Amino acid sequence: MLQACLGKTEISISLQTESKFLARQRAAALYARTGEVFHKARTMQGRFSGKELTSLLTFQSPVTLEPEVMAQEAEAPKRKTVKPREKLTRKVVRKPRSTKKKPPTLMLSDALEQLVLSNPKASTDTKEATQRTVALYIRAFGDTPVCDIGGSQAGAFRDLLLALPATLGKGKSNLTLQQEAQRAKSDDLPTLSNKSVKNHMLRLSALWNQLVQRELVAKNPWSGWHFESAPKTVRRSWTPQELALLASASWHSSLVSEPTFRLVTLIAAYTGMRLGEICTLRKEDLQTIEDVPCFLVRPHAEDGWSPKTEAGTRVIPLHSKLIEAGIMALKDNAEGHYLIPGLNGSKQKDRGATLSRAFSQLKTRLGLPAEITFHSFRHTVSTLLRNATTDIREIWIDRLLGHEATHKSQGTTTYLTGITIANLRQTVEAISYPETAFKKGTV
Repeated sequence: MLQACLGKTEISISLQTESKFLARQRAAALYARTGEVFHKARTMQGRFSGKELTSLLTFQSPVTLEPEVMAQEAEAPKRKTVKPREKLTRKVVRKPRSTKKKPPTLMLSDALEQLVLSNPKASTDTKEATQRTVALYIRAFGDTPVCDIGGSQAGAFRDLLLALPATLGKGKSNLTLQQEAQRAKSDDLPTLSNKSVKNHMLRLSALWNQLVQRELVAKNPWSGWHFESAPKTVRRSWTPQELALLASASWHSSLVSEPTFRLVTLIAAYTGMRLGEICTLRKEDLQTIEDVPCFLVRPHAEDGWSPKTEAGTRVIPLHSKLIEAGIMALKDNAEGHYLIPGLNGSKQKDRGATLSRAFSQLKTRLGLPAEITFHSFRHTVSTLLRNATTDIREIWIDRLLGHEATHKSQGTTTYLTGITIANLRQTVEAISYPETAFKKGTV
């Protein structure tokens, strides 16, 4: 309709401004009025009078703005214009970087090596025990960064240890620790004692205390765990009947010979020495002092062994029963430099470990009570000497057994070092057993 009236297909109208701001305002107003024209054209359906057509064509007039728009137009030139190549930038305020360095990642195996195994002040026992504990953890959960080990991991290890069989490590096994725990449960096997598990946790706690001090970890997840204390078994002396039962029992171990077992028990019974002290005796530790054959219990720096206490370094005269059994001939045996033969089959550093396990198995087979252990020989010697009718001073007994003096004074300490071999020999000879206590034999 409009095309016919106007004779045009398009209409161009100048906005009459060079301002982009004003041009946008006028274009918007013009667009609104154009819509109004098209609406009126449809309503009138092509019936236009001259006046009406003029009214319709007024949209060709320049578009004017309202007063407030004109004010904005006047204000526009005052605004800062942005040059074509000028870029607007936003200032970014960055937080200062922390100057505190993150601790380096330290694996558990590396922590063991650096803080325990390489520590010259750590004892051999501490190093070996901690190494066994860490090996158990790595076997169960892998070698882990110490910073990733927290309370949940410590608790999981504790629970696993409590479920492991008590015989763990005493034979070859290709099972994982988790499988060992399952086997112990399914076969109803005795498990590790609370004391053993507590010792494992304490070793890791000691290692973590060093890590905390060095700020390699934030806290120690191994401390504060509680364990139920089992009733403590009080060791006691052998009775004559129990010694007779032991003497008549058959020996079944294939790792330690019966003569070696009988020899070690005989020495323990007539000296009160600990099992470890007996098994680590060397040929040079059997000497004659003041015409009296004696054992020398003393440290051996070459393999890191030393007596349990300072008082444990001592001289022990040989009982006449040991001399009759041929102990002196042990210096001529061809098996290495140790005095006691037949103990080199142990894979552990402790030469008495294999014998100790074999003795425990024999004791269980004989039905002997828990109060009786190999250490009971030491209790027996102490009891026999303190009940002896011979005039034996208690301080001599302490010196013979390697006990700390009952009354610690300067005089007592000085006197301990001056006890004569004759007095010690008199003390030893007061030890006496029934004829049925031990099998008769010679070395």
